[in-house]
Amino acid sequence: MPNLIEIKTAKKVIFVGDTHGDLEASQKIIRNYLKEGNKIVFLGDYVDRGPFSKENLDFLLEQKEKYPEQIFLLQGNHEGHRILKFSPAEFWESLTNEEYQKYAQLVEKFPLAVVVKNIIALHGALPEIEKLEDFEKIKIGDENWFRICWGDFIDEAGENFGIDPFTGRPQFGKDYFLKIMEKLNKKILIRSHDPNAPLLMYDDRCLTIFTSSAYSKERIIVIANFSKEIKTARDLELKKL
Repeated sequence: MPNLIEIKTAKKVIFVGDTHGDLEASQKIIRNYLKEGNKIVFLGDYVDRGPFSKENLDFLLEQKEKYPEQIFLLQGNHEGHRILKFSPAEFWESLTNEEYQKYAQLVEKFPLAVVVKNIIALHGALPEIEKLEDFEKIKIGDENWFRICWGDFIDEAGENFGIDPFTGRPQFGKDYFLKIMEKLNKKILIRSHDPNAPLLMYDDRCLTIFTSSAYSKERIIVIANFSKEIKTARDLELKKL
């Protein structure tokens, strides 16, 4: 698949944050929201931390195969284990070499981002590119891939805050966010990756969600209704599982 998916028509688009081995969350989302006209976007990180990593990833792959035009699985950092070492990584460390190669080759082909009208959705932070078409120039393991899959936003003015000494993640601020969003001509970013980030940042234009009980009992998804005008993230529907 291409690095960037554009959803041009739908009744509703459901965005799902990290599920991290939370098979129950994934099953509940598919059961409740995979309806005619709806499309579901999972923002990466399907394995590790939770108790059912393999089952969760296998389930989502099966659903993607059954409903290829309704379900979209993006890359997160936990899909890049061959490139980016992180901990815990119990799913990847539990696999045989043959299984490891099979799963790694598969998930590394997942798209990096989805655009829906004036929304862009991805796992971590925005890449430093000039236009949406530049997503196709991004290669796994390059600097922009690291920003997308490993980067964080912090609720401060400024652009590049360097590498967080505790997490090892690159950090970016409001000025960088506004610069890239203007280049991409989008109003809202929906992301996941950081369970400690504020729900809303940057004048309600940056929304961070998490959908795994591995971190919190409060599992959040967000719904964009195609028939509704959406100017900020507050115009989206937040739902708890």
